[in-house]
Amino acid sequence: MKLDNKLVMNELSDEVKSRIIEMAWEDRTPFEAIEHNYGFSEAQVIRIMRSSMKSTTFKLWRKRVSGRKTKHIKLRSKEVTRAYCATQYKPRNPNR
Repeated sequence: MKLDNKLVMNELSDEVKSRIIEMAWEDRTPFEAIEHNYGFSEAQVIRIMRSSMKSTTFKLWRKRVSGRKTKHIKLRSKEVTRAYCATQYKPRNPNR
């Protein structure tokens, strides 16, 4: 399904957009997990990232994730059994 970048961005809450960006930056979180949780394909995540970042930051991210085996379930080793590092999630301040 083709979605207009502006339409996608307008419909996302700041919290959801932030979480999608966070998951996209994570080395061990595959694009399939983002699609499962939020319904956005890899191509749509790329569009979200492109419209949310400065050009140079986007290029650095694309270079980082392109060809990275852990970003695609079909490419990752069978030894990788989870999508994130156990120390990745930090307690969040409930007053935010």
